[in-house]
This record gives sequence, C-alpha cells and structure tokens, in this order.
Amino acid sequence: MSGREENLAITAERLGVSPSQLPRHIAIIMDGNGRWATQRGLPRFEGHRQGGKTVERVVQQCLDVGIECLTLYSFSMQNWKRPKEEVDFLMGLYTMYLKQMRPQLVEKNVKLVHLGLKDNLPQSLVDELELTAKVTAGNKRMTLGLALNYGSRTEIVEAAKKIAAKVKSGELGIDAIDEQCFGDHLDTAGLPDPDLVIRTSNELRISNFLLWQVSYAEFFVTGTLWPDFDRADLEKALAAFTARNRRFGDVAPKKQ
Repeated sequence: MSGREENLAITAERLGVSPSQLPRHIAIIMDGNGRWATQRGLPRFEGHRQGGKTVERVVQQCLDVGIECLTLYSFSMQNWKRPKEEVDFLMGLYTMYLKQMRPQLVEKNVKLVHLGLKDNLPQSLVDELELTAKVTAGNKRMTLGLALNYGSRTEIVEAAKKIAAKVKSGELGIDAIDEQCFGDHLDTAGLPDPDLVIRTSNELRISNFLLWQVSYAEFFVTGTLWPDFDRADLEKALAAFTARNRRFGDVAPKKQ
C-alpha cells in the first residue's frame, strides 16, 4: 500500500466510509481574499498574501487525506480586469510561491501541472511554472493543478481547434472524435474529472471553471473566506461529499 493509499484508508475509517467513497480529485474555487482583508481594515494585497499561505496548508491537508489530485482556481482570464497594481502583485506572489514551494513539492512527491494560457503572464512567472512542472513531472503521490490565466470556454475552444487541425491533416478521423478524445485535448488530459468542487465565501457561481470536467461533480459551498479555510472546513466538505447519493443519471447509486 502506497503512502497515499494508506492516508486515504485512515481518512475513510475516520469518516466511517470506504476509501472508494472519497473523492479522487478536488477542485477549489478560492474566493474571499479581498473581503477577508477589507473586514480587517487591511489592503487587498494582504488578503492575497494570506490566501497564499492557505494554499500551502490545503496542499498539505490534501496529502494527509490521500487525495489523488487537487486543482486550484488561482487566476481567471477575467481577472485581468482588476486594477493593474493588484494584478502585478498577484503575478509576483505566484512567482514567489512557486519558487518557495518547488523544493517541498519535490520532497512530498507532488506533480505540478498548469491549466490555462501562458500568454500575457510575466516571463519570470512562466519560467517558474515551466521549471516546477519539469522537475516534478515524475512525481506520483498527488497532482496539483494550478489554473492560472485560465478560462474554461477558451480551453474548450482551443481543444476544438486542436482536434480540427488533426482532422484537416488526416491525423484524426471524424468517427474517432468522442468524449474521451475531446477530454484528451483539454488542459486536464490524463487527470480524473473532479469529484468534488469546493467554493469559498458563499459564492454560488461556477465562474467559467472546468465546465466540461465538472459535469458530474458534487458541489460544496462554504461561507468561510479562503484565507480562513482550514482542515475543519475540508473535513466538512469531505463528510458532505461522502453523504451524497451519486447516481450519475442512473436510479441506483453507482458503485465506485
């Protein structure tokens, strides 16, 4: 039994369920950094800084639980509309955290994958993304997906273009295009679809996040602002998930 499987078994026993009832892939829409700061009379930058620390904690917590894949919605393509000072701060923050977390990801056997476009990102950030992805490529314990400069509609359009180009060149036949084929051309190719989507700060939107991939995901919304999200919040989400009756369109629950 691997370390991940052992942790998964321990978590399942604690929750009184079987390991197969726990999510393989958790996707989180991290919301509330700005509100967290405003409530404390602090600049929004401090909320983002604190949110970065929460990312570190949650990655470790998911490792402790035995989660196979964790995807974090860090910066959407629509977030470029924010004030330049805030965007510049965020780009610098992402760059710094990638540098800081890279040795930990290597040590903890975590693979980093980038979801989204590299266009418009600062070259220093692109360099850190590419280096971190390269040095962690062989890691097996958990995959950490970083959705950065990401938009699901754009991802789907880009996948369609790739498939169309292959059809045009004769590399791919029309009849070969199915759901699996389409999924293989998305940024999440090779990853299991998210089982559980968590959104913080009581927001009830999907916000152009993994629209194809979350077709059968369970959703958990919490009023906790992202900087305050802790192990107890994660445990609540897991408990809620395991209590759901996941039928996948069938009458009886699907065996997992």
